Amino acid sequence: MKSRRSPKFFEKVEIIDAGSEGKAVAKPEELVVFVPFAAPGDIVDLEVIKKKRNYFEGFIKHFHKYSDYRVVPECKHFGTCGGCKWQHLDYKWQLVFKQKQVKDSLDRIAKVNYPEIRPILAAPTPYYYRNKLEYTFSNRKWLTDGAPSSEKSEEEMSGLGFHLPGMFDRILDIDHCHLQAEPSNEIRLFVRDFALDKKLSFYDVRNHEGLLRNLIIRNTQKGEVMVILVVSAEDEIVITQLLPALKAEFSQITALFYVVNDKKNDVINDLELIHVAGDAELIEEMASPVEGFPALKFGIAPVSFYQTNASQAEVLYKTAFEMAAVSGEEKVYDLYTGAGTIALYFARFVKEVVGIEYVEQAVLDAAQNAKRNNISNAQFFAGDMAKVLDEAFVAEQGKPDIIVTDPPRAGMHPKVITQILAIQADKIVYVSCNPATQARDLQLLEVLYEVKAVQPVDMFPQTQHVENVVLLHKRV
Repeated sequence: MKSRRSPKFFEKVEIIDAGSEGKAVAKPEELVVFVPFAAPGDIVDLEVIKKKRNYFEGFIKHFHKYSDYRVVPECKHFGTCGGCKWQHLDYKWQLVFKQKQVKDSLDRIAKVNYPEIRPILAAPTPYYYRNKLEYTFSNRKWLTDGAPSSEKSEEEMSGLGFHLPGMFDRILDIDHCHLQAEPSNEIRLFVRDFALDKKLSFYDVRNHEGLLRNLIIRNTQKGEVMVILVVSAEDEIVITQLLPALKAEFSQITALFYVVNDKKNDVINDLELIHVAGDAELIEEMASPVEGFPALKFGIAPVSFYQTNASQAEVLYKTAFEMAAVSGEEKVYDLYTGAGTIALYFARFVKEVVGIEYVEQAVLDAAQNAKRNNISNAQFFAGDMAKVLDEAFVAEQGKPDIIVTDPPRAGMHPKVITQILAIQADKIVYVSCNPATQARDLQLLEVLYEVKAVQPVDMFPQTQHVENVVLLHKRV
């Protein structure tokens, strides 16, 4: 059955599990069907419309019974917006399914022995936990009233919000997002309404026309706020009216920037950021894992990396630190160090830390953060991990006693795993945002290492994503 053939219908199908990408799973007539916005325990009529290599995709056409795991979503945009795909699940059940996701990955992919998985560490606040959101301006707003776009004015077609899933040129104009604390929503609405009032053009991604492109809002746990407005060209109204009005309206804004991006992509890391008002960066603090030591301070510039959920980042790093059980004499390698957060978290309690990161600006940020915290026993190196972490590097820097690795979602490159096996550190602490690729890597490391502890951490409530920390010891 190909995607363009007539759909199949199945009646009174039970949703049996939570699946990948935030979708749930049904098995009508032994077909594996992934279904969005469903919950285990739902009894539904399904329309199956797409066939992939070894599964199908379908949609709910009618409910016969609602799952006991369901709650009423907080957000009016749920089901249309591409985020928060588990908002219809009670948070306690989200945690259950995330824990199961970790177990399934270890059982089905890693296929290694492991101790009982520790109970997942829940987020204290299941809403308003993100410290960074990026909104997109568009002249092709998704219309929710069913009217054809030809009947709408340019103003009615202009919106500021999130891209719709699978649609590069359409955004959903957001009234209220439950992911970032105020004044995030108030700032977004103020900028949108000001732009509409002044008839500033919203970006047309198809033709690469229009002035306003993106709005980025960052904040800290103490309530500091940074705003970055991305435009396609210098504009007098933006510079002399919009930005001053924004700063005057919101006293919480402690850092204000704009950037001109006339490229066809939205990447701004390689562009000049013009500092308009306030500080040049935000300062986020992270409590020390050892009592009596001052909190670490991290500078967050407009394009700096920092964990999106700051409060749970402390939980995640403390978990990694406690698993490592350092004595104070260890040399630690921190792979994929980013802005050095994990490396500096460890540094005051070990002999030396060596961090490696692909993004050169992140390495510069890491060095600056070390200086900010008076840490002198941490070194940082920039480059492709698969090329930097070789025999010569280890010979020069010294063999590590502990390796901490926190790779991107794709996991570690096979060459990196080969080199880790050659290094033979006593312990590995593997922090992952993707239990499936982590499990794949654990299977490769199993030849020399055994799993001693597994701790899931929920960094992203209302989504299917889960972080997982695994401790490995070298086999005797």
